[in-house]
Amino acid sequence: MRETPQELEELQALLDASLSRSTSHLRSIVSAERTLDAGQLTRLLTGMCTLALSTVTANGEPRISGVDGHFLHGTWHFGTARDAAKARHLAARPAASAAHLRGEDLGVFTHGTVEVLNPRGGEPAAEWPKFLAYLKDFYGDDVFDWDNEVVYYRLRPHWMTAYAPDVAKLMAASGT
Repeated sequence: MRETPQELEELQALLDASLSRSTSHLRSIVSAERTLDAGQLTRLLTGMCTLALSTVTANGEPRISGVDGHFLHGTWHFGTARDAAKARHLAARPAASAAHLRGEDLGVFTHGTVEVLNPRGGEPAAEWPKFLAYLKDFYGDDVFDWDNEVVYYRLRPHWMTAYAPDVAKLMAASGT
């Protein structure tokens, strides 16, 4: 868990606000006893978590693909090749949705806007050096040409919910 107390508070506020403004149908499924709080979520979402990432083409057609997601500081971070279709979609239309599913035990759903952390030829985000160190530690120092081959994003969420039918069982199984 890398979140500060302020980041945990912000994540909890987002989770609460997202659920409160959801439809009655969703709230009947993701009830108080079948959701996770910010602390539980950050303890579960460590390391690499496969995300189903949804972007939109210029014609408004949805596209979904898998990416390596890293949940750090209360937000999803992910990367792709600079020449990937999803990179072009996100450059033109930065709205995205992501889902992380673990069978029937956990579903984390996020909608938001992406920010590029390492733009080509531009000023990197302030946290890029620390995030790059994390990535190199995770994947290896020389697995990519980090400056030219890959682009990394942070998904700034405006809506997020987490569903777990048995929170206690999920937390116990994860050892947290």
